[in-house]
Amino acid sequence: MIEENVGETDRLLRLGFGAIAFFFGIGVLTLLGRAVVGGVLLFVGVILLGTAFARRCPIKEALDADTSDRD
Repeated sequence: MIEENVGETDRLLRLGFGAIAFFFGIGVLTLLGRAVVGGVLLFVGVILLGTAFARRCPIKEALDADTSDRD
């Protein structure tokens, strides 16, 4: 089984910032027509939301960091 390395506070921050980045990305793409900026924001938002829901972050794993509350 894959062990979690994202704690509750970290997960909530990822959910919040991920949602903001995602919706700003959609707005920038549709309202301003800026494909690169909107695409980057969407990508960052999806990554943050995905790691929040999975409670697993490959960058944290590579850095041997763990914010989970497990013993």
